Amino acid sequence: MYDVILAGGGLANVLLALALQARQPQLRIVLLERESTLGGHHTWSFHETDLDRAQIARLKPFIVKSWPAQTVAFPGYQRRLAVPYHAISSARFHQVAMGQIGDRVRLCAPVEQVGAERVTLSTGKVLRARCVIDGRGPRPLHEFALAYQSFVGADLVMAAPHGIGVPVIMDATVTQLDGYRFVYLLPYDEHRLLVEDTYYTDEPALDVPALRRRIDDYVAARGWRVARELEVETGVLPLLLGGDIEAFWARAEGGPVPVGLRAGLFHPVTGYSLPDAMRLADVVSNAGALDTGTVRALVRQYALRRWRQQGFYCMLNRLLFLGAQGPSRRVIFERFYTLPEPLVQRFYAGHSSLADKAHILFGKPPIAVLAAMRAMPSRAAKSRDGGVCWPPEG
Repeated sequence: MYDVILAGGGLANVLLALALQARQPQLRIVLLERESTLGGHHTWSFHETDLDRAQIARLKPFIVKSWPAQTVAFPGYQRRLAVPYHAISSARFHQVAMGQIGDRVRLCAPVEQVGAERVTLSTGKVLRARCVIDGRGPRPLHEFALAYQSFVGADLVMAAPHGIGVPVIMDATVTQLDGYRFVYLLPYDEHRLLVEDTYYTDEPALDVPALRRRIDDYVAARGWRVARELEVETGVLPLLLGGDIEAFWARAEGGPVPVGLRAGLFHPVTGYSLPDAMRLADVVSNAGALDTGTVRALVRQYALRRWRQQGFYCMLNRLLFLGAQGPSRRVIFERFYTLPEPLVQRFYAGHSSLADKAHILFGKPPIAVLAAMRAMPSRAAKSRDGGVCWPPEG
């Protein structure tokens, strides 16, 4: 009998296991991962202003590379943003996590069924716990209206120095295809460069061969020559337009506690889940009682609070995906990155002030905002049976 079983060895569950071990070391915890490594095949990046100092300090061992700044590029301008940027590789993530909680991890342990107080492995063995947490990646988000950020990334070693000094979080000078397109660059050293071809699209389809060819075309156009390819990663991140959060959590009643993407915890505009995973780990690990019902209530309360806080970002997504078409999507981002740097930092952290929101919406918006907002509810309802309940926009 365990105190806590964590099904899935992804970002949210590993960070939660680490926090539980640090704050309540007496707990009997087991983390189950179906693969031979934790974390899958991902690169997690974040701005230093996304988290507080204590959270950054806890993440420091996982960080494989840090930079003092980042840049964006659009047809009309380039801009350097003086906020530190950090990256975590899946290889480093696995190495550090196993060093800290390895005795509580079972690798190559596929889960067959997950309940409120029991987990059945594919071998038929049943494990029991007072609290069962399910972090096995996203479940179907039927109650939400979604768009998507899809990407293919190639980790490349160039034959000569590539000349990129700090991350390029958006190179939107590229030809606009399949929605809003940009290339994302992470320079690990003077020769090694992660090149991601990224799209904000209405559908989750991902044509990996086509995007991989576009990466080759981009590399060639920059005059780089590839010495070798280390790895290719792919992803489709949900972006939130709205939905029925109460119905979403009603579906979780009676089962395990969902966390991470499975709990719908991600930034609506960027799809990033690391900041919420860190914050939720703090919330749960500081709880007194750790039974499934108590923890589910804590996570639900956190998710509903974030839902209310993020209504503005959902509204921005509706402007982007329902109110803008073709090249005008790029113009929205191009205008956004001309705004004051502290505003941009708060936006990424999910803590935009009322003044920030007014600054983003008013001035010279690239689309007819009021017309787009009037059109959105009816258009969104067509994508969901019974319509869509939007979050508050405060």
